[in-house]
Amino acid sequence: MDIHSSSVEETRAAGAEAAHRSKPGDIWALIGDLGCGKTEFVRGFTTALTTSILIRSPTFTILNIYDTPMFSIYHFDFYRLKSSKELFEIGFNEYLHGHGVCIIEWADMFPGVLPDYTRTIRFTDAGNNQRMISLPDIY
Repeated sequence: MDIHSSSVEETRAAGAEAAHRSKPGDIWALIGDLGCGKTEFVRGFTTALTTSILIRSPTFTILNIYDTPMFSIYHFDFYRLKSSKELFEIGFNEYLHGHGVCIIEWADMFPGVLPDYTRTIRFTDAGNNQRMISLPDIY
């Protein structure tokens, strides 16, 4: 399913919809160029479950954890990683198989570390401040 977004609010609404369709153990791989809406999607996802958390891209920290009443959200950003070894040094596998939901920005940098059941969402710049958000068929 493709969603055309022409605003931050529409991108966040797509994230909120994904949140309502999520359950512990889900893994969402977000793929797209810089500035295509990945972090805004995560803001919408998280604020759909709790409004008391400030969402920031984990570009420099690699991982942010947000606790919500439904489940924890493990928000990863692979952008600055040099190798998948760095993921395993921070216990990435425990998060993948934990009791929360993993959302991974720049997931295409290390696709080999993701389980087969990972749901991929692609973000593309469609020009004129438009974004295309391509959601998996099971969405």
